[in-house]
Amino acid sequence: MTDVGGLQIDSINVIDRAHYLTVWSRFGAYDRAGFDRLVYDQRSLFEYWAHAACFVPTAHFHSWRRAMLDYHTRSRGWARWLKKNRSTLAVVEQAIRDGGPLGSADFADPRRRRGAAGWWNWKPTTHALDYLWMSGQTLVHSRRHFQKRFDLAERLMPDAVAYAPLDADEFQRWHLRQSLHAMGAATESDFRMYLTFPRVGVKERRRWLDRLLENGGVREIEVEGPEGPSPAHWYALAEDLPALTAASRRSHGSAGTTLLAPFDSFLWHRDRTLRLFGFRYTIEVYTPGHKRTHGYYTLPILHDGQLIGRVDPKIHRAERRLEIKAVHFEAWFARGARPPAASWGPVDRDGALAGLADAFRSLATFVGADTVSLGRVTPTALRAPLKRLI
Repeated sequence: MTDVGGLQIDSINVIDRAHYLTVWSRFGAYDRAGFDRLVYDQRSLFEYWAHAACFVPTAHFHSWRRAMLDYHTRSRGWARWLKKNRSTLAVVEQAIRDGGPLGSADFADPRRRRGAAGWWNWKPTTHALDYLWMSGQTLVHSRRHFQKRFDLAERLMPDAVAYAPLDADEFQRWHLRQSLHAMGAATESDFRMYLTFPRVGVKERRRWLDRLLENGGVREIEVEGPEGPSPAHWYALAEDLPALTAASRRSHGSAGTTLLAPFDSFLWHRDRTLRLFGFRYTIEVYTPGHKRTHGYYTLPILHDGQLIGRVDPKIHRAERRLEIKAVHFEAWFARGARPPAASWGPVDRDGALAGLADAFRSLATFVGADTVSLGRVTPTALRAPLKRLI
């Protein structure tokens, strides 16, 4: 968590919540209750808006505290709302102080609007809760039916709140260094799409980067593409150069096979994934069914550091069955060819299929399924060997 900087939270629950699924991708089956204790009992992690809504390490709290304190000035859209709803904000804050933790459901909506949805249709108290959270006056105490319940930051994490926040310049350096450390090497567009909060203009981010280049903390590096050196400007932390050099000598990018959650930080910037791996990925949950190419909630297959395909899974909880509705392998993998971009040589297809079958069994264990059923496989020639392995 300290390395990647954020674990994204999402409400979609086809297989499991995004944060639970991402941790399974990295570590295999584990006890969700143990994760929840880290967050809501031990407060080793807390919820904040890093890329999107994320769990972030409490060790980073004093850094994010600067973004919290500056939230009003950077998010000027709140000015008009606050002018009209200052009393609502005071009432909500006092209610939490007197009777917290509280969530949106604890406050009535006098307008009683029905049918409409979206941020713009929130009741005033929900806007107030969001503002208090984003400005650091409250933190997420817990979740009930996935709905956030807030309490005062000073009560939940008094030691962290008491620690002096970074100043503006320190925060800028930390923010860029954290993004760069998480990605290893990055272009300026990669910075923009990694830690997306707070919003930073192109010129402002360039100033941050130039300062780190001037003091030697960041170096510009050359990255080889399939057709020679990349024309883009790539950057890395000076302290990470030995690790990057060692990585370039590996026989593969990472060992083993897993399924990546759609909201894994590895996939936050789709264009980066395409540039590095030649893998075009889209979450199709918001695409009408008849227009979907690969499925509703597809999970990319990562094998030995290569993205070799994607899986469309669904859990049937009452039947305790994990259904693999479809598996779509990349054309280069199916042909036994070399990867289209980053490459550590040919991929062992039999080993990849065996690893994928193991990943299915691990996922079934994690979600409480007793059986795994296999649907369509593209290309069809790979269905029989995969079926035997399962």
